[in-house]
Amino acid sequence: MFSNKKTNKKFRLGALFSIAFLGPFLFSSCKDDVIPKPSSYLRLDYPEAKYVNFENSCPFTFEMNSAAVVKGEKDCGFTITYPKMKATIYLTYKPVNGDINKLLRDAQKLTYEHVIKADDILEQPYLNPAKKVYGMFYQVDGNAATNSQFYATDSTKHFVTGSIYFYAKPNFDSIMPAASYVKNDMQRLLETLKWK
Repeated sequence: MFSNKKTNKKFRLGALFSIAFLGPFLFSSCKDDVIPKPSSYLRLDYPEAKYVNFENSCPFTFEMNSAAVVKGEKDCGFTITYPKMKATIYLTYKPVNGDINKLLRDAQKLTYEHVIKADDILEQPYLNPAKKVYGMFYQVDGNAATNSQFYATDSTKHFVTGSIYFYAKPNFDSIMPAASYVKNDMQRLLETLKWK
């Protein structure tokens, strides 16, 4: 067997040329895949709540955040708005005229209409025999239209319901800081509710 030095030299030059020319293309295609970043939300910090007593001609009083704005409606119903958070607490008052069971059913039905979008609904009973205020506070978790509701009554004369709504697409992750802030205000409202 004999070898051809000329052929081996051409082969080596061809191989070096191929590696030198094609090598950068081969290695440049080995980059990591581009992965989109997950959605993020702004960090929102709110000032510490300062509470003031709210009283008018209606048969009840309560404490509310001084940064919120109250607008009166007919029959002692109120809206308490939070302009910076695009949130509103809706308060409704109804006198009890022997129809306490119907009022309780209506309040519970209003809360459980959100069960389709809610991940969970937590019930927290509220009892204050000294002030004769009895009720239920509901925390609605998930992408429901409202994240907190309550009802309160003395079971003989007065019945108040409250619910929080945001003027934004219900995405609980994005509104969670504001929802938590307003929920605390609504709990304070329930805890300071007094009948006249």
